[in-house]
Amino acid sequence: ERASELGVSALPGARSPASVSERASELGVSALPGARSPASVSERASELGVSALPGARSPAPVTGTLGSARLDDAVRDDVTGMLAQGRTGIVHYGMDGERRGDELAVFVAAYAPRPRMIVFGAIDFAAAVAQVGSFLGYQVTVCDARETFATKKRFPDADEVVVAWPHKYLAETEINERTVVCVLTHDPKFDVPLLELALRMPLAYVGAMGSRRTNEDRQERLRELGLSEDELNRLHAPIGLDVGARTPEETAISVAAEIIGMRWGGSGTQLRRMHGPIHHEAGHHEAGVPVES
Repeated sequence: ERASELGVSALPGARSPASVSERASELGVSALPGARSPASVSERASELGVSALPGARSPAPVTGTLGSARLDDAVRDDVTGMLAQGRTGIVHYGMDGERRGDELAVFVAAYAPRPRMIVFGAIDFAAAVAQVGSFLGYQVTVCDARETFATKKRFPDADEVVVAWPHKYLAETEINERTVVCVLTHDPKFDVPLLELALRMPLAYVGAMGSRRTNEDRQERLRELGLSEDELNRLHAPIGLDVGARTPEETAISVAAEIIGMRWGGSGTQLRRMHGPIHHEAGHHEAGVPVES
């Protein structure tokens, strides 16, 4: 009955939805084919608190309701994630927002492309990071100057494998505020010119692998090249969260967790040690707060 308030269309069999086309643009959500003039994600994504494309407006509250606060929250959380991933699809709910229900089907159309993840360094860790990045919805590129190592066979989960000097490739390829860069080359002749460039670009995340000693040496080299402390503070190095990772796959999960936390404002704290809402508003850093022991 209130589906049109969120620009959501119930699929065949659902209860009498109102005209979707009239309000689809309110959430950057498209009705089924044939609806009138749905807005593009880049124009109205901010209604859901999503900065989907470079230059998107500041987050704004959702307009309207589906008739249940829990349903509104569930749809908002899921659609926000889908739009950020540039993913179109159908999600199902119970009438009070239960994700195990199927009384309501919501069709979401994303007009933004998938965000990019560029992994520099064709090492075993890069293969695991590429696999996890693809799983998270990124368009993954692996780049290395060494032709012997940078092969599609070694990186089957990457959308693209490029043989090029890392800093030259980054200077020429298309990036934006949603692009994630993971530097795994572990070699100053690759790392330093690449990071000198990356830390001055409008990227969502820049992380670099290496020990603390390696990172200290790397930062000193970058200071000598004129990078400011603010620019250096953008570098996540050593890369990833402390989860006790040992294998390339575990390290990739650590890296992915840090990227997700940066995207949505997560703290990395165990949820059982926090109280309050689990999900963060896009661009905000205060969901749950730690529980005092």
